Parts: sequence; C-alpha cells; structure tokens
Amino acid sequence: MTSLRFWRAPLLALAAVLLLLPRTAAAQDPAAPVRAATPEHPSYDVALSADDDGSHWTGRQTVSFRNASRTPLSSVDIRLWGNGTDGCGAPGKPSPVRVGRIAGGTPRPLAVGCTALRIDLPAPLPYGARTSVSFDVAITVPDRIHRFGKDGAHRYLGNALPLLSVRDAQGPHLDPDVGFGESFYTLAGDFRVVLDHPRALVVPATGTTTRRAGTPGRTVTTSVAHGVRDFAWAAGPFRSRTVTTPGGIRLNAYWTATTSPEGVATSVRDTSGSVDEFGKRFGRYPYGELDLVMSDTLDDFGNMEFPGLVLLWTEPDGSGAVHEIAHQWFYGIVGNDQFASPWLDESFAQYANQLYYREDTAACRPDQGEWPSDTAALTRSMAYYADGRRSEYVQVVYLRGACALHDLERVLGAPAMARMLHGYVRDHWLGVTTTKDFKRAAQAATATDLGPFWTEHRIR
Repeated sequence: MTSLRFWRAPLLALAAVLLLLPRTAAAQDPAAPVRAATPEHPSYDVALSADDDGSHWTGRQTVSFRNASRTPLSSVDIRLWGNGTDGCGAPGKPSPVRVGRIAGGTPRPLAVGCTALRIDLPAPLPYGARTSVSFDVAITVPDRIHRFGKDGAHRYLGNALPLLSVRDAQGPHLDPDVGFGESFYTLAGDFRVVLDHPRALVVPATGTTTRRAGTPGRTVTTSVAHGVRDFAWAAGPFRSRTVTTPGGIRLNAYWTATTSPEGVATSVRDTSGSVDEFGKRFGRYPYGELDLVMSDTLDDFGNMEFPGLVLLWTEPDGSGAVHEIAHQWFYGIVGNDQFASPWLDESFAQYANQLYYREDTAACRPDQGEWPSDTAALTRSMAYYADGRRSEYVQVVYLRGACALHDLERVLGAPAMARMLHGYVRDHWLGVTTTKDFKRAAQAATATDLGPFWTEHRIR
C-alpha cells in the first residue's frame, strides 16, 4: 500500500491508530464442492462523462464474465469500493458511488456498508458459459484528500469504478473496507474506459490512452488495458512529461503545480530504474506504459498503487515510488486475496524496495521475542489487524515480512532466491497465489527442510 510511505529509510514509524470497521466473514459451507475462482476473464466496457471540474462522472458500465466453477453461477457480486469510507451516506448526502437501471439480472439491496451489490442472474450460468450485466454509474468524488478524493483542483478516482467480486472455495468474498491497508480481491480482466471531460482537465488513467476532440470545449480520453485487476484515473490541471526507460517502458509523469521539480525528477528516475530492474528480476512489465500521478499534499494519505498508475506523495527528496512500482508485480501481476493475506503483496513489495536500494539487511534477523504479541503472525488477515491491533500492521506485514524474505534469501542463497521468485511470478502470472503456493515454491528450491524457517517467521 499504499497509504504508508516507504522510501530509502528501512524502518518508518506508524501513524496514529484510526477507528476501524468490523469484518463481515465470507460465507463458507464446509460441505460445498471446491470451486475455482470465478467469475473469470471479466471484460469491462465503460463510458463516463465529467462535469466542469471532474467532481462528478456519470454514464454506463457493462461487465461480461465467464463462469469458471463447475457449480452453476446464480448471482454475481459487484463491489462499490468507493463507498468504503462513507458507507450508505446520510440524508442529503448519498454514497459517492451509485448504480442503477440494472440489466442482465435482478439487484438485491446493497450490503456491507453499501460496498456490495448482489445481482441475481436470470438463470444459473453453467460452467464455461459467458454472460454480462450492465448498469448506470454515478460517481461523486469525496471532498477529502485520498486515493478517491480531491486535492485542490485535482481529482483522484482510485477504487471508484465498480468491480466484480470473487467467489472461490471459501465462498463469496464480501469483506469490508477496514479503513487502512486493502481489502481487495479481484481477477485479472480487460478494460475499455471512455472518459468525456472538459478540455482543461488532464486525465491520466490505467492502460494505453488515446485522446481526441469531443464536442466543443471537451476531450474524449479512451484507455484500454488488458490483464489488470482494477482501473484508476485522475483529472485536473496537471503538468506532465513523458520519458521512455532504457528497457522501453513509457513513463507518463503528472504532477500538481506545487509539487517540487526535484521530487518529480527523483520519482521519475527511481521509477525508470525500478520498473526495468524488477522486469529483469521478476518478469517484464507487461502493460507498455505506466503513469505516475504526484502531489505534495498527500501527506495525510500517502501513496497507492493501481495497475499501470501509481498515486504518490512527492516531496523534494522523492516519494515512495519504488515500493509502489513493486506492487505492479505483487498484487498486480501476481494476485492474492489482500484481505486474507496482506503479507503476500506488502511484504514482497517492501522486500523488492529494499533490494532496489541495496539496503543493508544483515541485521534483519528478528528473533521470536521481538514479535509485538503472542498472537501476531506474518500470515494474519486484515480482520486480525482491524480487531484492535492496527499498531501491529506495519511492524509485522511490512517490516517483519520483508525481513523474513531477506532471511529466506540467506537460507537459499541469492541466486537460488532470484530463480525461485522469477519462477514463482511466472507460474502465477495474472493469476492468484496463496501462502501455500509460495511455501511450495520456496521448498522446491532447496534440499533443506524449511519447516523450522516457517515456524520461526510464523508463516502458517
């Protein structure tokens, strides 16, 4: 994530503990047959039009999908993550993301704080069959500095677009937004998003973007992205420039007028270096281009990664760009259930960040006595941290998690660790991984029994 800042300094302090939302457990039926993650291969076709300053976007969205489960699919869940902070709103102040005029199924009442909409399909969808649902979308950007919020004349629309939720062996995943970290779990899909907006607004977005003149005074920005788990965009009077990395990746840098030129230059340099280096280490970045959206006023929020676009709090000495670029691989390319297993993306991104900066991790061998509590473990879910333990989140997930991976590198040896991670990413490319998958990959890389290692680092 994300909303915490990880630069060259290896350890950073936690912010104050915030109020949390309770977790609602995913439905589970022990007697149910094992189900593949579904609905898969989603394809999103979206057309939205903005008002004069990009605070309101309205239009229509269609999502088609395939049932990958042997069990017929009788309904699908649409996640309205943009409602995570505001919930169902209040009289005179509706939720920021609203949908209506649903076609292709029958909607049920909104659930999980108005972040989940179940749509019953007209008939159960058989294994391998494909269908679609459509709905009107109305998005109002909240008046706060946030990944989904306002920053002066600039608008950030991260987690604003409704997405298909996932069902797997654990049932429907309808976890809440707990107010920190991420709760997201989506399958890779394709997006075609058409944004009609005033010409004065510059609109960076996920994917490969083209622009054309619209009606007088307006521009139509079309973004196409393949194999991504989410779609984000921004709008405002950004300054911009484009560079190409030595490895051939197009970097589009956008920043606000008050963002320091030195910070912009440092972030662009670090992004260029890290996207190429991680491409060699983990597998080439597959999306062709990458947008950096930078502001100096995001200090109360921080940074956030989205596929092909990162939002960065940028000061004269730079930003957390490298950690966020690492997320393009860990959660972006190699997906995971971020609510159930936050370590599988945050620990890996921080490990990659430290590798890039060549940090000295020789002292990164915490013993059992340094765990923040007897119940702490690297593989705890966001439900654990949301239950009054937020103070453990960064200490365990970011710091101890990265240390565990450095320690594993010492056990395997650096060349073997590099080969193992490259193969692990290849084997789960645009798929979903679990802790069990990673443990299996690591054990296959050595004749040494890693059982004691997993126990020491509480990787369960």
